[in-house]
Amino acid sequence: MSGHRDPGKSILFYDADCSFCRWCVAKVLTWDRNRLIIPLAITAADSKLLLANIEPDRRLASWHFRDRSGTVFSAGAAFAPLLRLLPGGSPLAALAPRFPGGVERAYRVVARNRGTLGALLRSGAIGDDKYR
Repeated sequence: MSGHRDPGKSILFYDADCSFCRWCVAKVLTWDRNRLIIPLAITAADSKLLLANIEPDRRLASWHFRDRSGTVFSAGAAFAPLLRLLPGGSPLAALAPRFPGGVERAYRVVARNRGTLGALLRSGAIGDDKYR
């Protein structure tokens, strides 16, 4: 677990059983040219400890982002701290807190439809083969 405690790294927790989630993580990691983000499946043994402040039944309810200070953000609230770390992501990060309700609603719409989005990825209707 030493890599997950690196003070220079943030952790993106995702549902490893969700093909759309895996695709999104791959896109984030490609964007993260400075390698500041570590992906970790929510169901991984280390996640139980790192997400101890989140009730077990709520861990898979959304994605989570743990910044370098150890603060955990979930669902729509996680976009701004994640985007701040990505090259060119600062303008989007600045917008997210201005429209928290809209960001959260957009996240929830995507989350409710992630199975359909994953199926579209698998069918080739969206995305590319590089991350399948």
